[in-house]
Amino acid sequence: MHADRRSKAYELGVEGFLNFAVENLVNTTHIRCPCVKCGNIGLFGVGIIRDHLYFNGIDQSYKFWIWHGKPWEWTTNASRNVEEDEQSKFSFVSEEVGMDNNDFGDIGFDPYEFANVIGDGDQPLYPGSSKYTMLPTMLKLYNLKAKHGMSDVCFTELLILQGDLLPEGNTLPSSMYKAKKILSALGMSYEKIHTCPNDYILYRKDYEDSTNCPTCGVSRWKEGKDAILKEGVPAKVVWYFPPIPRFKRMFQSHKTAKSLTWHAARKSVDGHMSHPADSPSWKLVDDKSPEFGKQPRNLRLALPSDGFNPYSSLSSRYSCWLVILVTYNLPLWLCMKRKFMMLTLLIFGPKQPENDIDVYLEPLIDDLKSLWDGIRGVYNAHIGEYFTLRGVLLWTVNDFPAYGNLSGFVVKGYKACPICGDDTPIFNLKHEYGTPPEPLNGEEVLRIVEDINYIWGSNNGESVGENDGDRVCWKKKSKFFDLEYWKYLHVRHIPDVMHIEKNVCDSFIGTLLEIPGKNKDEIAARLDLLNMGVETDMQPKYGERRIRLPPRPWNLSRAEKRAVCNSFYGMKVPEGYCSNIKNLVSLKDSRLLGLKSHDCHTLMQQLLPVAIRFVLEKPARYMKVLKGYDQNRTRPEGCIAERYITEEAIEFCTEHLSDVSTVGVPSSQKMGVSKPLLGCTVSLVDRDLSNEAHLYVLENTEEVLPYIEEHMIHIKISTIELSFNGSTLRFKVNLMGKSIMAYQKI
Repeated sequence: MHADRRSKAYELGVEGFLNFAVENLVNTTHIRCPCVKCGNIGLFGVGIIRDHLYFNGIDQSYKFWIWHGKPWEWTTNASRNVEEDEQSKFSFVSEEVGMDNNDFGDIGFDPYEFANVIGDGDQPLYPGSSKYTMLPTMLKLYNLKAKHGMSDVCFTELLILQGDLLPEGNTLPSSMYKAKKILSALGMSYEKIHTCPNDYILYRKDYEDSTNCPTCGVSRWKEGKDAILKEGVPAKVVWYFPPIPRFKRMFQSHKTAKSLTWHAARKSVDGHMSHPADSPSWKLVDDKSPEFGKQPRNLRLALPSDGFNPYSSLSSRYSCWLVILVTYNLPLWLCMKRKFMMLTLLIFGPKQPENDIDVYLEPLIDDLKSLWDGIRGVYNAHIGEYFTLRGVLLWTVNDFPAYGNLSGFVVKGYKACPICGDDTPIFNLKHEYGTPPEPLNGEEVLRIVEDINYIWGSNNGESVGENDGDRVCWKKKSKFFDLEYWKYLHVRHIPDVMHIEKNVCDSFIGTLLEIPGKNKDEIAARLDLLNMGVETDMQPKYGERRIRLPPRPWNLSRAEKRAVCNSFYGMKVPEGYCSNIKNLVSLKDSRLLGLKSHDCHTLMQQLLPVAIRFVLEKPARYMKVLKGYDQNRTRPEGCIAERYITEEAIEFCTEHLSDVSTVGVPSSQKMGVSKPLLGCTVSLVDRDLSNEAHLYVLENTEEVLPYIEEHMIHIKISTIELSFNGSTLRFKVNLMGKSIMAYQKI
């Protein structure tokens, strides 16, 4: 009520009041106007009342909306302490739209605090300022902190300096702590949840006040170097970023709220799947829950998850694990942007949670359940109304090892194929010629894993050897089956394309440069091909001291490997395109190290063809040849002309001189008599095959052509007559063309 009529807080209050009146009054065309001039006497429609409230302001004494559908008993019990002006100043934002405290109890959202933040944010940054206000200025400064990685101490000192530079009475927060309080009111906060060091439990709900793990008995607190527990300092934590308040903030932006219904207006013009809205899983949710599908603003989510090393190359053994939510409601050009990729879990290192990740997913699964049931009191700034928000998780996106951790499937060893399961062939290369079995649906998987008793914790995790061919394919029941709709989804886990591309790139580079541990062209691969009857000439050659593999076209010499690595080493790419390729090349042992997923993508798509062309035979590019003629920068045209005519003379003389080599038709760099071509196989042949090869060489040698032409002059077409069943056939025989044609019947 006391907010500036130009502020966002006043706009929220007006829309809340009008929505409440429309929902609670029978006649919505004759509503009492509570503006200062009308005083609840004039009767108007919603549009006119909205204009009155903006032009005239609301009657400050009208605190209980008895003329607009609120009962006397409710207003008496729900009235807040009007003496506490700081708490009740903007209570009309949500108190007067018929919501009780339970609407906000479990989602970390305080409408009164939010209204205060909006109101304070519209205040001038300093007295007399008409351009800058507090909230946008603070958010811009915080954005600089996040963008450039400022520490909290540095940011606090920056705020103090900025406050000293501004005139007295400025509203800029003076410390990082106060800035965090403002962000917390906007929903931008996180929870630090203590966990058992052995991954048995999270200290929440029933275990919130426990000091020791009920399963393993290990203390909740960190042990110092002197073996003394530091009470209050957790041994292990997980950072949880509640997604529901963040989803609510998305709908409070007019532009973002409009984008969240983009998928409903789009149409697939070519009939192909160009957006997840075209997928069978999206349509299945609509069929299973028609009420959910009717609301285009209900959220469709994906859950990417992966581990990463926060110390980059400084430590290769430390690994954090993160879980992200992606909103598919947004347009294609927005849903994968950094702004809308919502971090939800950051799991403490240095080891990956592996199969115990379900323990850490508990708070997120609880919020996903609440989101499916519906979150009341979400304000849509685009439409200007409150609604109940619902959401569904369509699938997870991860690499293959994480696929096993999240789904509970065994992804290594004899039965590592999630589609084939128990029918996975031992020799997988032959499987590509068969028909894959029908994959199990979610209900069938749930029946299989329902009775699996998996004990959480790093000390009790199942450990199965890779050579155990009799083991079951499933090791646990996935935590995602706690979502009531999960068993009905067509596709529940999707392998990440970038990770697959990285694996292919690593194998390709490892084979090309023969990197130990990554080279796929080894003895076992050659023997597999031999067993399949493919490329039988590639089988290993067993010598007295070592086994030799016959060279193939992809095998490079040391000089060629060095040329490829030098090509990578000299590459310069724009900033942000990929990593500095120079830092990934080891010239000493001709290999690439530390390739990331995006690096592999750029290599496979663009950089690798540039690097390997140095070792491929190729025709010279003529423009490049002419550019190479320029040896005098002051007279380039003259150089080109003089060198061109010199080359012409040389080319002419090579036709008459036997000891002058040609320039325009250079011989292959790999031709020579001292050794065979790279990748060729030397073998013994019989006399008949040798004669055929000799004849082929003679027929394709320039010196023999005059003799062949002279021989063809003496060859004449002859006629042969044959008798067959009393008839005589005359044949024309072309000896050189090796064809016979019957042209006359006698």
